Amino acid sequence: MEAVVAIFTAVIVVVGSVFSLLAAVGVVRLPDIYTRMHAASKAGTVGSGLLLIALGVHSLDGGTFSRSIAGVIFLLLTAPISAHLLAKAAYASGYKLSDKTILNEMPNDEDKL
Repeated sequence: MEAVVAIFTAVIVVVGSVFSLLAAVGVVRLPDIYTRMHAASKAGTVGSGLLLIALGVHSLDGGTFSRSIAGVIFLLLTAPISAHLLAKAAYASGYKLSDKTILNEMPNDEDKL
């Protein structure tokens, strides 16, 4: 049984690490603050959540597992909301979209916030 838990934990850690790596690459390579924020909030949340779940599974303790699930729920509730509010504040303060952006659905300058 311990070998199955160890293999399952290892798979979750590898997948979570890949998502976290992709989030870091997205923050470095994407062209503007809005797409960087998207990469950090989405892929970073999934990666961190998977790593927390792996921690809970590996511990084989109900208390630790429930706290790791609570952490995942907290991440899923707060990261997208905070990224949305940061992007809205960046747009209101004048950060320009990338030249590669096709469509801007935000209101005109006089209608901001």
